[in-house]
Amino acid sequence: MKTWVKWLILGIVSVAFGIFVLANPVAASISVTVLAGIMFMLSGGIQLFAGFGEEGAWGKFVGIGLGVLMLLLGLSLIWHPLEGVISLTLLVAILFAASGVARVITSFQMRETPFFWPMLLSGALSVLLAGYIFANFASVAPSLLGLLLGIELLFNGAGLIALAFFLRTAKGAIKDKLQAKFDK
Repeated sequence: MKTWVKWLILGIVSVAFGIFVLANPVAASISVTVLAGIMFMLSGGIQLFAGFGEEGAWGKFVGIGLGVLMLLLGLSLIWHPLEGVISLTLLVAILFAASGVARVITSFQMRETPFFWPMLLSGALSVLLAGYIFANFASVAPSLLGLLLGIELLFNGAGLIALAFFLRTAKGAIKDKLQAKFDK
């Protein structure tokens, strides 16, 4: 199978999963939370294992302590996924607000460049999105993570499809150039 076809299939699958996720964002939010819990448990176990291998008492204490905290966080997300969805949505809103404020501040350092307005607009939209999430938290929280995942899957799929067609045409253009070179 040609490389571009593999990328095309992956892109189509990503778009299909994005549509599937957007059809039921609450279930997707819960799935994301459970998956995050599993990942926290895995990394907590690895951190715990690494903590026992530390040489100094302080390093051992910090390594084991962080490992236990990550394990507990992972268990909490798995055992109480709805509460985990609320917590992770709050974290996402805080990250949107923080990154938006950082971009607004950065934009003023770029005031004399043509990139000022795009950076300012980008930051302001992130701050407004965070404000919207905070203002409508009860109605937005259960589905936000699923919506973000679905949108990311759609954009990822579109990007992969574009890459596939680029690879197809780029290989064709290279083949045409090589053929023209040999025909001379």
